[in-house]
Amino acid sequence: MGTVFSFDVRGGEPEAVQAALAEAVAQLHVADQVFSTYREDSQISRLARGRLTVDECDAEVAEVLELCAEAERLSNGWFSTTYAGAIDPTGIVKGWSVERAALRLVEAGATGVSVNGGGDVQMYGVPGPHRPWRVGVSDPLRPGGLAAVVSAAGVDQLAVATSGTGERGRHIVDPSTGHSAVTDLVAVTVVGPRITWADAWATAAFAMGSRQALDWLESLPGIEALLITAGDEVRCTGGLAGRLG
Repeated sequence: MGTVFSFDVRGGEPEAVQAALAEAVAQLHVADQVFSTYREDSQISRLARGRLTVDECDAEVAEVLELCAEAERLSNGWFSTTYAGAIDPTGIVKGWSVERAALRLVEAGATGVSVNGGGDVQMYGVPGPHRPWRVGVSDPLRPGGLAAVVSAAGVDQLAVATSGTGERGRHIVDPSTGHSAVTDLVAVTVVGPRITWADAWATAAFAMGSRQALDWLESLPGIEALLITAGDEVRCTGGLAGRLG
């Protein structure tokens, strides 16, 4: 997936958690082999070339493509399952992989889990008594600074995903043109229960631009968001303040 993953795991029986961590890492490597659009021999690349059918791929391929179709429907087409006319689930695979890895550790008995995949974070439980997980949101206009700190206080699970130009430039595509999205935004951070959806919604919202994105994000249940424009204007959903701290 072309990015770095990190794990912060607390509690649980050490041997069980270590085994689960090894399984989670192995799952990430398999996901990269199956879904990488940079590998000619990956299942998704062969599917895009017509060398495989969905039924001939691992079951996870159909699962991810169904998630992509749902994201495309709920975003009114602003999240796209294709790139340059070919199947490309890149916009959802990373979040889905992070969520799966975190869940594997929870299932093994870990009481606090935070998995970070390239800046997209899924959290479960707590890191310690009376201590919630907290995630800093980078300020794209002030390198090294923070635009906000998101807290998971009071919830059993929380995810934070950011899409923007800060790390990779204008890499997000406008599905209506097939070219890089040109909007007034430099970053969109989405907060919600699941990183699979938070990641997808951040991507779609960035492509929309701030005015349309804010209204759309407000309509999504359980979702809050922070939007930063190139003019250094900060916009946020109505309930975001309750997740900051």
